[in-house]
Amino acid sequence: MKITVIVPVYNIIDCLERCVMSIINQTYKDLEIILVDDGSTDGTAALCDVLETKDIRVRVFHKENGGSSSARNLGLKHATGDYIGFVDSDDYIEPDMYELLADAVIRNNSLMAQISRDEINEDGSRRDDVCIPPDEELIITGKDMLKELLMHRGDCSFCTRICARKLFEERSFPEGELNEDFRLLTEMLPFIDSFPILPKQCYHVYYRMNSNSRRSDRDDFSRVFEDIVVNADRIQRTVDDRYPELREVAFRFGMVQRLDYMLHIPISMMNAENKFYREVAIYMRKNRLHAVKNRILTKKNKLYILLLGTAPKTVRSIHEKKMQRGGRK
Repeated sequence: MKITVIVPVYNIIDCLERCVMSIINQTYKDLEIILVDDGSTDGTAALCDVLETKDIRVRVFHKENGGSSSARNLGLKHATGDYIGFVDSDDYIEPDMYELLADAVIRNNSLMAQISRDEINEDGSRRDDVCIPPDEELIITGKDMLKELLMHRGDCSFCTRICARKLFEERSFPEGELNEDFRLLTEMLPFIDSFPILPKQCYHVYYRMNSNSRRSDRDDFSRVFEDIVVNADRIQRTVDDRYPELREVAFRFGMVQRLDYMLHIPISMMNAENKFYREVAIYMRKNRLHAVKNRILTKKNKLYILLLGTAPKTVRSIHEKKMQRGGRK
């Protein structure tokens, strides 16, 4: 079983060799490693060509800058593996990661398997786990995984999993969007019957200052926070059609995503001319009582939804002052 590992690359000269060598040195040898240089300008493109000489399994493609999804999609066009994996060029992986994942899909006859991850700071210290690893191998269904994602407990990253190539035959990463992993994964989950999640934290997410692959959440508010709301509405329609028993969970997810939007939008953008903001505010106001009755939302969530659904700008101004004094939402 061949696994194609796709690495989108952009201006990452200081981290790229560690990333690529961690893939080359995998104990699982039946790999194809595709580096997609997304128009780098800092010498990274030349480094990709050097790394291609390190191992016959490495292939390099250069393209004009188009973003991570565009680079991943180009890699998919050239992939020949039975399963596909992805590694962000900031990050690195343990030597046995793909051996463990390959074993999991073979034993369970699965189209997808996931390993656990941790988060590492520049100084080598560990951050708090974003996704809590299971105590032992866990086998769930695609519907179970969807519920975990809607409860903000699941890992939607394609970097921690391998997926059968046929899952990408009619699907690709949405270009020009953020939150793209969540959208594509939720499109695949209805076709997944057996989904193993492995406990070992083999994927290391590396947080460095000015990271290209993680900058969007900080610098591009209008895209990332709008996209999470759009995806919440999209998944609500999927739940209505396929999993009506998850409607309460999906509603909770949509309200939390809107709450995230409302707590991050600059106050200067909270005006009647901002159509997207206006629609979010109206939705929260109309669904305040539904949120209060929801059995899954926390008391803090419900309080913020009630307040922001009633007087969003006033509440945001108070919240902003609280945050400036060192408080937490």
